[in-house]
Amino acid sequence: MGDDDELREHWRAIDSSRNIARDYELMITTDLFGWTMVERRWGRIGTAGQVSRSSFSDRGGAARMIASIRRRRESGQRRIGTEYIRIQV
Repeated sequence: MGDDDELREHWRAIDSSRNIARDYELMITTDLFGWTMVERRWGRIGTAGQVSRSSFSDRGGAARMIASIRRRRESGQRRIGTEYIRIQV
C-alpha cells in the first residue's frame, strides 16, 4: 500500500444448491489525519448486512489485517464448501 492508495475489493460465494449467497467488501482509505481506515461489509447478497470499521495509525497494522482478511476469503472452499470469487469493481 502506497501513501495515497485507496483500495476496494469485493468477493462473492454462491452455491444455489446449498442456499449460500455471501457477499464481502473490503475498502481501505486514508482519513484527513493520515490514519488508514479499513472498512468491511459482509452478509447475504441483497441484504443490508453488517459493517465493521477499524483505523490504524501505521500502515503495517492495516496491512496485517488486510492479509488476514484475504486469507480468510481464500479458505472459503474448506470452510463453507464453496469458494469466494473476486468481483471486479
